[in-house]
Amino acid sequence: MSKIIQLHRMNIGNGFRAYSVRGGKMAEPIDPFLGVDHAWMSAATFPAHPHAGYCAVSYLFLNSETGIENRDSLGTHNRIQPGGLHWTTAGRGAVHSEVPAEAGKTVHMLQIFVNLAADHQDSAPSALSIEPQDVPLVRLPGAKIRVALGQFGDVQSPLQAPTDVGLFDISLNDSAELSVPIAAGHSAFIMPIFGTVLVDGQSFDANELSLPVFAGQPMSHEIKVQARHGNAKFVVLSGMPLAQPVHWQGPFAMASTAALAERVAAYQGGEFGSI
Repeated sequence: MSKIIQLHRMNIGNGFRAYSVRGGKMAEPIDPFLGVDHAWMSAATFPAHPHAGYCAVSYLFLNSETGIENRDSLGTHNRIQPGGLHWTTAGRGAVHSEVPAEAGKTVHMLQIFVNLAADHQDSAPSALSIEPQDVPLVRLPGAKIRVALGQFGDVQSPLQAPTDVGLFDISLNDSAELSVPIAAGHSAFIMPIFGTVLVDGQSFDANELSLPVFAGQPMSHEIKVQARHGNAKFVVLSGMPLAQPVHWQGPFAMASTAALAERVAAYQGGEFGSI
């Protein structure tokens, strides 16, 4: 592994808590990801809000108590079910809303922000979804791998994302071992969800708020993971780094200050539409 980075606890009111990681000025060290929240949402924390310059991805774990009512300014209105994934490419700008589908129940999810290459940040916004039953499942001795994005061995997710990333939701039985394939050039990191895993021999626990990061390598390679002291669940996120600047202002992230100012003005002028 190239380094270990820290997660940070985040709370928004009483209805949203998360373990969060954010990238730096060049999205390092998690480029092309801008940030990931391992989150629990039990209230309408995120009413209508804008995005521009990147992709907002919601992946719900199978043990989520309920789904998410998802709406956007493109006219999308769907329910993201436990085990499903919804990908919003904000591009030049969209307005988005996510709330728990049932009052009094908690959504267990990943909220993932994936950067767009600078020459695609002005693209038209769009949305993609994959239903829980359509997420491929790989079964290996002591292991189950849900291939939500990207490719695990010969198994490919049916969702064709506009950015080259992988998302593997992996469950391991006690003491089971797994070699996770990482595509050539992809950087990768592992986020423990519950339990303890050994990653290349080093221990990481879901309650310790640290995760290992692996820099991209010219050739495809594998990361060895083993469950320790009981069953474990973790996700592997990987992608081709973009190595471009990131300029943030609230929910906007662009590759230049000029583009950022232009998109903020466009939103204020009503160009993103409404829900």
